[in-house]
Amino acid sequence: MNIKKKFLDEIIKQALDEDPNECCGIMGISGDNVEKLYQMTNVEASPFRYRMDPKELYETVNDIEDIGLEVGVIYHSHTHSPAYPSETDVRIATWEDGTSVWPDTLYVLVSLINHENPDVRAFSLTDGVVQEENLNVS
Repeated sequence: MNIKKKFLDEIIKQALDEDPNECCGIMGISGDNVEKLYQMTNVEASPFRYRMDPKELYETVNDIEDIGLEVGVIYHSHTHSPAYPSETDVRIATWEDGTSVWPDTLYVLVSLINHENPDVRAFSLTDGVVQEENLNVS
């Protein structure tokens, strides 16, 4: 996945601004390129989990589709743990039958263990299996 540095800077800023709670959002893509960033409200307001506001999520997905993009990235922050999907993250991304909620979607995590140098990593969560993916920043 290719992401512009300005988008990466925006999600890191959002993560730091919303600390100690987790932040979350979605990115619209075209092909392998992030084209638009949507910062979402974490209705859990929790340092341990996130849940996107359902109304915002509906409106965001509609906007992404209306402008000809696809939901390609879901991101959130980890305030006190590494940038790696937790068991809760995997459970949220997987239906009860073990299939992916958002197939072909990349999950980007921002770890705030080191506020001076947040760690950002990308993963696929396919049918409950976590695999690290490349995130090319330009």
